[in-house]
Amino acid sequence: MTSASSPYQPRYDRGNCGIGFVADRHGRASREILNLGIDALINLQHRGALNADAKTGDGAGILVPIPRRFFAREAERIASHSIDPDALAVGVFFFNPHHVTANMELVEAVLHQHGLQIAAWREVPVDPDVLGDQARVTMPRILHAIVNQQSSTQHSALSTQQFELQLYLARKEFEREARAANLEAYVPSLSARTIVYKGLLLAPQIRQFYRDLDDDDFEVPLVVFHQRYSTNTFPTWARAQPFRVLCHNGEINTLQGNLAWMKTREPLLDLGGAARNLRGLIRPVIDTSGSDSAMLDNAVELLLHGGRDIRHAVAMLVPQAWEKTPDLPQHIRDFYAYHACLTEPWDGPAALVFTDGQTVGASLDRNGLRPCRYFVTEDGLIGAASEAGAVPIGDRRLVVRGKLGPGHMILAETHHSVFLEDGQIKSELASRQPYGTWLKNNLRRVHQPTALGSQNSAIRDRQSEIQLQAAFGYTTEELTMVLRPMVETKAEAIGSMGDDTPSAVMSHKPRSLFGYFRQRFAEVTNPPID
Repeated sequence: MTSASSPYQPRYDRGNCGIGFVADRHGRASREILNLGIDALINLQHRGALNADAKTGDGAGILVPIPRRFFAREAERIASHSIDPDALAVGVFFFNPHHVTANMELVEAVLHQHGLQIAAWREVPVDPDVLGDQARVTMPRILHAIVNQQSSTQHSALSTQQFELQLYLARKEFEREARAANLEAYVPSLSARTIVYKGLLLAPQIRQFYRDLDDDDFEVPLVVFHQRYSTNTFPTWARAQPFRVLCHNGEINTLQGNLAWMKTREPLLDLGGAARNLRGLIRPVIDTSGSDSAMLDNAVELLLHGGRDIRHAVAMLVPQAWEKTPDLPQHIRDFYAYHACLTEPWDGPAALVFTDGQTVGASLDRNGLRPCRYFVTEDGLIGAASEAGAVPIGDRRLVVRGKLGPGHMILAETHHSVFLEDGQIKSELASRQPYGTWLKNNLRRVHQPTALGSQNSAIRDRQSEIQLQAAFGYTTEELTMVLRPMVETKAEAIGSMGDDTPSAVMSHKPRSLFGYFRQRFAEVTNPPID
């Protein structure tokens, strides 16, 4: 719990972990892919942290496409009637053990309002005995809701994208109503595409704890995995990763600005021709009770449901350093310039692994300060991880091997049997729309003031300058104690002003930007007397 006297504040949450994915290039589901993913997770357990009880980890988990045959079988076993494997979704729910019945009733009511129904509630088979004491004490009640796309009021099948949007809105409404009713609950995933198995685990415990992962029918074409090292957070079941579309190694150091800008854009969100007014369900977009990684996941998820695909969303939110890259093709530069008008970068250091259930990929932010190595084998196995050798490939023959650089991305499109590297991905994204034409016809640039230091420059209007300083949050103390020492003595700050104001800078026109700022700060702190 956070109290007024506690030094801990949730807004400072960060993480630094081990991540990766393994996939079959051709989208062939198998037990082998699942086992390779879990083995790779176990090989990265040294990148995680260990509680004093020696059995509780900071968190570990996997994100996989829904094994449809497995869940269709489970639904039939529980509900005694068959369900179309291609028309089901699965929700994973972490409920407070004391709030289970009320939470289940609320989930059913909310799904019904969105034209969906639960075919079966499933108690997830788990083995708490493998957990450490801290993990066991805080363990939620874990349930699966197997959701049928075809409700009694709906006579035509939804597209996967429409189905996903309904599930997203239903989850957002459930989260809002549960908070209002003081019901403790967390939804790791509610999707027709993917499912999450995670917890306050050590990597080797995941297969022992979740018995589903040993079932012969649990076959998948790809696995995203994450081992958490919580640098300055309190580990919880909900903060274990992966999240709903991605996992993250690193920190989002621009988080407070990102949250502020996302908040300012929320009034512009629109669901178009929705039958009910659903805009309120989306807001707030960002769940600020989550970690920085979870908040980035919220933002990517919103863009996915807005119609962009997973690579577009990640490239938009975590762009490469494009402004000063001289050899970047113009159409890629136009892509980034256009999206810079829509959103600001979520800046790291950050390594990301992400999936929508068919496309899986990895990306580094523009700083490039987190490791990620990848490979492709001759028989179609594709993998990436924080360390080379994490994915055991045996005697398979490698045809591609590399490491991600700053701002780089790789992708495997399992439904198209395609592996793409950074240049191909960015070029394809930039070619989807005439971004250069849109910029030329619609971008309006703010006019720059006249030459720096000019006596006639508008910036020399003292009243206008004070207004600008106030608008951007500058104070006299900040100008005097922080900024002035930076431009005059290259110091970070000074304890007192003293008598170090240079008068010489007033007597001549500065010949450099550095000189200009020296002159401007001298004038601000010692304005000329008329």
